Amino acid sequence: MRREGAEEAWALPRRLASLLPRPRFLLLALVLACGCGRAKAGEAGAVTCGSVLKLLNTRHNVRLHSHEVKYGSGSGQQSVTGVEASDDANSYWRIRGKTDGSCQRGTPVKCGQTVRLTHVNTGKNLHTHHFPSPLSNNQEVSAFGDDGEGDDLDVWTVQCSGMYWDRDDAVRFKHIGTDVFLSVTGEQYGHPIRGQREVHGMHSPNHHNYWKAMEGVFIKPSLDSTKHDEL
Repeated sequence: MRREGAEEAWALPRRLASLLPRPRFLLLALVLACGCGRAKAGEAGAVTCGSVLKLLNTRHNVRLHSHEVKYGSGSGQQSVTGVEASDDANSYWRIRGKTDGSCQRGTPVKCGQTVRLTHVNTGKNLHTHHFPSPLSNNQEVSAFGDDGEGDDLDVWTVQCSGMYWDRDDAVRFKHIGTDVFLSVTGEQYGHPIRGQREVHGMHSPNHHNYWKAMEGVFIKPSLDSTKHDEL
């Protein structure tokens, strides 16, 4: 049976051998044998650099959100919250590298990789620093910078199992500068953002800091890594 299967697998290149010059036939045989030019199975469902998506906190069922509303305390920077609505356009974030060019468009994001999350509608990056959050007194999380450029406190590590950040898996985001995890514990704001949840940083990994990729535009892995556009 193994011999018959092998003969069937090579049937196509044998038939093409008479139509192709020998060097081209050998190249075709190598492509068929190694699967070159196709995304690997582990990469097919991965979140990729340049993708625009919404992130759901799996414990509290709210999406990571921001808007042109500043904190009335702490840093006074643009606030970051969690919202229940799945159709809010202010919940889209773009996945970018720690630096420009370090996360090429269409490249699968690896577990342990450092990224920036840029809020699409305001151009500010997900950020945290040593200010207390207004409701829970954890660490404040804000949106900071202009046109996607902020500072070193905009960088997060994607923590997941396996090789790549899979769209079906819940992951954690650990802040590089302060070692906190992006979290929601359920506290709700009043006016002017009534009902939205506080998003903050916590030092302990737990069920409050798992996030899953939801709605969005996912850039497919390129067949040729040398042709990627840089963010």
